[in-house]
Amino acid sequence: MSIGITDEHVELAASTRKWAASLAPLTAVRAAEGDPDARFDDVWGAIEEMGVHAIGVPEAAGGGGGTVLDQAVALEACAHELLPGGLLGAAVGSLVRGVPGRHAVQVRPGGAVWDGGGTLGIDLSARHADADAAATAATVGPGSSGGEADRVRLTAVTLAAAEASGVARWCLDTAVEHARVREQFGRPIGSFQAVKHLCAEMLETAEAVTAAAWDAACAADGHTEQWSYAVDVAQAVCFDGAVEVAKSCIQVLGGIGFTFEHDAHLYLRRALSLRSLVGPSDVAAARLTAAAVAGVRRRVEVDLGGHDEHVRPQVRATVERVAALPDEARRAALAEAGYLAPHWPAPHGLGADPVTQLVIDQELARAGIERPDLVIAGWALPTILQHGTDAQRERFVRPSLLGELLWCQLFSEPGSGSDLASLRTRATRVDGGWSLSGQKVWTSMAERADWAICLARTDPDVPQHQGITYFLVDMRSPGIEVRPLREITGRRSSTRCSSTTSSCPTTASSVGPVTAGGSPARPWPTNGWQWRARGSARASNARSPSPQPASSRWWRHGSATRSPLSTVCSLLGVRTTLRALGGHGPGAESSVAKLLGVRSRQSAAELVVELQGDAIATAGAPDRDDEGVAADVWELLNTRCLSIAGGTTQILRNVAGERILGLPR
Repeated sequence: MSIGITDEHVELAASTRKWAASLAPLTAVRAAEGDPDARFDDVWGAIEEMGVHAIGVPEAAGGGGGTVLDQAVALEACAHELLPGGLLGAAVGSLVRGVPGRHAVQVRPGGAVWDGGGTLGIDLSARHADADAAATAATVGPGSSGGEADRVRLTAVTLAAAEASGVARWCLDTAVEHARVREQFGRPIGSFQAVKHLCAEMLETAEAVTAAAWDAACAADGHTEQWSYAVDVAQAVCFDGAVEVAKSCIQVLGGIGFTFEHDAHLYLRRALSLRSLVGPSDVAAARLTAAAVAGVRRRVEVDLGGHDEHVRPQVRATVERVAALPDEARRAALAEAGYLAPHWPAPHGLGADPVTQLVIDQELARAGIERPDLVIAGWALPTILQHGTDAQRERFVRPSLLGELLWCQLFSEPGSGSDLASLRTRATRVDGGWSLSGQKVWTSMAERADWAICLARTDPDVPQHQGITYFLVDMRSPGIEVRPLREITGRRSSTRCSSTTSSCPTTASSVGPVTAGGSPARPWPTNGWQWRARGSARASNARSPSPQPASSRWWRHGSATRSPLSTVCSLLGVRTTLRALGGHGPGAESSVAKLLGVRSRQSAAELVVELQGDAIATAGAPDRDDEGVAADVWELLNTRCLSIAGGTTQILRNVAGERILGLPR
């Protein structure tokens, strides 16, 4: 995925890439290597003719009349082809001054002048002058007003982040293509798990870079406080991220990547140059920390473009009617209206399109109504609706929506986690039903659940990934033993379940075809697109034993690596929602959301504990109030399960490598 989400931006990116490639940019870069004063005038002439540097300038001033986001989409595409010259500096200068031109722009005191001139640095595709040596350049810097200088900085980081996204995308594409075809030991290297995981990690980072760059460009046309926050997230994420992806690209390429003849080092050079121009990420992190302490959060609004006008009045009226009810009556009213899961088919949902789903979410939030969490029922009911019988749908769906039936999941086993093919629990036909025999583990809520969804092997004579059937099991059945399992937090939150006694026909029934494999366990593709933009991670509000945490380099480093990631995770959800609103399926950002979300939750919990200092070692002293410390430690320990439950991080990276990047098994 690139920055552009809409059809118009996707087309703009594709056409700009094609145009940039037609200029043979890498040939021009290599031809100019021995000339430190080269300004790539031929390339600049083509840029000026196309007006690429002035897309965001008003038409009345001779520009393209587009938005900052339009400009960012074009710059990302040009960076993907490593277009040389002063495009970035010219685009920044044109946006700041409101007129097209090949302007010099001083981004920060003592920094470089981004004018496409000057001397050769690490980036062979651009020339930059030292600010102190460019006395005659038209600059916006030390002598400017604070507001003007800040606007230059925000604009420069925004557009530089777009270039960083283009660099990261090229590096990811190049590494993956090489991993697909390069053979070692008789196999494509992309089939080796180490390489596959490295490529998947590149995908995670590239998606984070793209999301942060997109948001900075989107925020440029809004409130300055929000733009500043989005830009600081971009500065904390995009440039280190682009450098890391570029380095990983060279690693995947191996020896060929270390040669001067391959283009990979040119992209690494551009990434390093961009990072040096915008400054270190921990400076942005310090600003984010101060903003978070002041209560600032990134608020992303989805513009529905009037497509909600036909549905909003009815939704608002329904929600207001529900809001007027007593708390204990609201769940039933939401279920009756189809608002608990509006993307489900009627009569239990509305079969709602993405716009309607989003409007329902917005109106519920406006009314202060929070949907009850269906927990495991949210997994079980879609399967019953799609694969179950009429009798099963009648018996289970509505009572579960109302909270009258609680569910648990019997999937994992002592010897089987993500690998369902190794399941040992057996299901054998008996008169009128099935007999289940085996053990399940890590079953949350089993001690309270009424029913369970269960996978069991029904045919041992077929390949292991087949011969598995999806069952509904009455947890009150004779022969089912539930034993508490103490977790690393010290609490007894999950259980081990054993079944050794035959279940009668009314207590265990199959869903979907017998021996259908694990397919019924996968819900239908019409997923909900509910968007819930969350605030920053708890780390943003963590209390610190230090009296001045924002001045601590340690604090800034922790914030730089943790706090911005929580914002990126929310942005991934917003981008998925916007793609759905445009009629497109989920992109790669939806698939990496869990991987990045887990990392965010775990690292945020770790930061909170780190901020407690030695309090975690001395907790329990008679003169201390350690309730908060204990809660923070519990959160740290508890979040360790997130990279295991629901598919381990390593398995999900295998899936991302194979299904998204197309790497061989």
